[in-house]
Amino acid sequence: MDKKQLRQQMKQLILHMPTEERKKKENVIHDILFQQHCWQKAHVIGITMSRQIEVDTIAIIERAWQEGKGVAIPRCDVATRQMTFREIRSFQQTERSFFDLYEPIVEETKEVQKHEMELLFVPGLAFDRHGYRLGYGGGYYDRYLGDFPNDTISLAYDCQIVSMLPTEQHDIPVQMIITNEGIVVCESE
Repeated sequence: MDKKQLRQQMKQLILHMPTEERKKKENVIHDILFQQHCWQKAHVIGITMSRQIEVDTIAIIERAWQEGKGVAIPRCDVATRQMTFREIRSFQQTERSFFDLYEPIVEETKEVQKHEMELLFVPGLAFDRHGYRLGYGGGYYDRYLGDFPNDTISLAYDCQIVSMLPTEQHDIPVQMIITNEGIVVCESE
């Protein structure tokens, strides 16, 4: 199965999950996350504002603010296909952009450098146990992760963990995946 087909299959699988089941699974994922050392020690996190088919990150952002953490969300430059992270202090500092993403308003936020984010949440549609992921196809995270120096983590429903993914030379795995079934500590092949 190619990446395009797998993306469609995963989207459908998640969209057809009953709302109540998704909420229960998200609560478990959040509970596991907040117990992790990488979460507890991080002063600044990098995270996306979740879309409909993703594990909810709004609650994670709110919890980070409650704990006094800095929160940086990505802004994508479609022309260069590069991504920068900018710190938000409220959801009012975001705007809806392409692909139904919420991004920081540049004039109201400051850029956060890679080394300042101790924990980076990496989104994806499917993951294998080595930490490789099937993203949304833009390649933004693979480019960004190339020299990212700190902890990387992904959040996924159990159905998003697959035995094998088509990978390419430039793909960069995450270090940990948290699912409603527990933690996958990713070991490189």
